[in-house]
Amino acid sequence: MRPFRGIRPPAELAPKVASRPYDVLNSEEARQEAEGNPYSLYHIIKAEIDLPPDVDVHSEEVYKKAQENYRMFLEKGWLQQDEKEHLYIYAQTWRGKTQYGLVGCASVDDYLNGVIRKHELTRPDKEEDRMKHVLVNNANIEPVFFTYRAVPEIDEIVADIVENQDPEYDFTADDGVRHQFWVIGDEETIRRLSALFEAIPYTYVADGHHRTAAAARVGLEKRKNNPHHTGQEEYNFFLAVLFPHDQLTIIDYNRVVKDLNRMEASTFLEKLEKAFVVEKMGKEPYRPARPHEFSMYLEGEWYRLTARPGTYDDEDPIGQLDVTILSEQVLGPLLDIRDLRRSDRIDFVGGIRGLEELARRVDSGEMKVAFALYPVSLEQLMRIADTGNIMPPKTTWFEPKLRSGLVIHSLD
Repeated sequence: MRPFRGIRPPAELAPKVASRPYDVLNSEEARQEAEGNPYSLYHIIKAEIDLPPDVDVHSEEVYKKAQENYRMFLEKGWLQQDEKEHLYIYAQTWRGKTQYGLVGCASVDDYLNGVIRKHELTRPDKEEDRMKHVLVNNANIEPVFFTYRAVPEIDEIVADIVENQDPEYDFTADDGVRHQFWVIGDEETIRRLSALFEAIPYTYVADGHHRTAAAARVGLEKRKNNPHHTGQEEYNFFLAVLFPHDQLTIIDYNRVVKDLNRMEASTFLEKLEKAFVVEKMGKEPYRPARPHEFSMYLEGEWYRLTARPGTYDDEDPIGQLDVTILSEQVLGPLLDIRDLRRSDRIDFVGGIRGLEELARRVDSGEMKVAFALYPVSLEQLMRIADTGNIMPPKTTWFEPKLRSGLVIHSLD
């Protein structure tokens, strides 16, 4: 956890600059959200919104526009660099719960050496995209979202600052999430926090695997091109927000499927009985209440599916996951969906959209059946990362999402 000279908007502009992460919305949605707002960070992280709609989002033209807009933000004073190195506190309040993250720079070496642990595979094309974005701006414009096993003394330091110091930013975004941001200026506090993080054996990527991998690739490339490399250059570090594990919320990540693999609904229900206790729950949405319990929406009815003993292995970090049970007992053998990353017969719906969205997509005729899952726990995530395993695709959905634009890290 290394302090840095953050590049930040003036307090009055922070709500206008702050944006959702680049990868949670498409270009058209970003264009609509940024309409009438020249301060929006989308002009940098989704720079295609300032180009014709048919532009290739991975073209050099888009990266060049991002660079041009970033420089313009700096020249106009919409983003300004702090004079001294700081750590920062970033708090998010959502549905009555607040989580407090520390903002600093994580180490490229920690990622390369496995001190920063991951639970997802990355796609080379998405890594390449974020790497180009970092290189062209010579900055980490957006943070990655990390977690760590909670440390009481860190919690106490954060609580003391929050209680006794006014936040630099304090606003509620359109989605109802409140964002607060404190600057930690006391050098002794910064040293103590850095020392406490030195003693933490591992941190974990919660959200932002591609940005983390891209930052590491940038660091390696810049080392290769610097004959006087010392290891202390800013490119050896990247922007991260680290939250204690016991403050975070993972919500469900659900599935909708286009067809029943040429089966009638009655046949499909009959085949489900082999691996599940199947109970009809009626017309009202039913949410799974515990692990190994699923809800299914089919032909206007909600069902509870309870996995039978023998269909899962609670001693296996991957085998115990409900996404694994669903894939091995339903999606693969019954619906012939073997590759979740490539199949065009399945789609994924974040729980933030609610069970009603699952029913809507089935009732519209777009999809035939929907499955809602019980959320993965932080303990499961960390166990998988600690054992070197990789989660199946579309397993975790963290909410709330970090807002980008509250602070940027320059590689200079």
